[in-house]
Amino acid sequence: MDSDLVSLWLTLKLAGVTTLVLIVLGTPLAWWLSQRSRASERSWLSNTLKNIVEPLVALPIVLPPTVVGFYLLLAFSPDNLPGELWQSATGTTLAFSFYGLVVGSAIYSLPFYVQPLQVSFSALQRELIEAAATLGASPLDRFFSLIVPLCRRGFIIAICLSFAHTVGEFGIVLMIGGNLPDETRVLSIALFDHVEALDYGKAHILAGGLLGFSFVTLFLLYAVDRRWQNGTRTT
Repeated sequence: MDSDLVSLWLTLKLAGVTTLVLIVLGTPLAWWLSQRSRASERSWLSNTLKNIVEPLVALPIVLPPTVVGFYLLLAFSPDNLPGELWQSATGTTLAFSFYGLVVGSAIYSLPFYVQPLQVSFSALQRELIEAAATLGASPLDRFFSLIVPLCRRGFIIAICLSFAHTVGEFGIVLMIGGNLPDETRVLSIALFDHVEALDYGKAHILAGGLLGFSFVTLFLLYAVDRRWQNGTRTT
């Protein structure tokens, strides 16, 4: 199979697994952060913790990916606890592996998932949730039967942005994954290889594909968002 097709499959696999990880871990985090205004009245410690966690979640937006990748590379080393625990459990190193890429991508794409969902959760009418609780709905029932449907717009935006961001990531992938064929050589790394080899024909194909994918993703998101807003105004 052509190496670029393998890189395409690896990129989609990485973006898909990373997005699933973010759904599982980022959703409760976004919900917790969205409760700031109510928690501030009841718990000083909880509000202080949120004031620390919120900028930490947003940090990858402004921090160069090579910085995040550098510290993750150190953490993934068998000489440090995360890398040592992983190697003891699996017999392989976390650095320069697909699973290492998943961890790094989840951290670097975290704000692109959490922030849209946090905004959506914050816009919920508290009275609806309290009414459901009064009717006997459990917290899980309220979340999946009421909150998720009401916030589906936020979920769609968060999933699409985190998936697309992972597809286009380069710096953190190169730092913690290197350039291993069939393992860590995603499309952004393959594009870099073609440019280094002065193979601009293949570079144009990959760059154009990534550009088109990014544009179409944003175009559809904006179109859906406008339609959603128009539908909300007419109801």
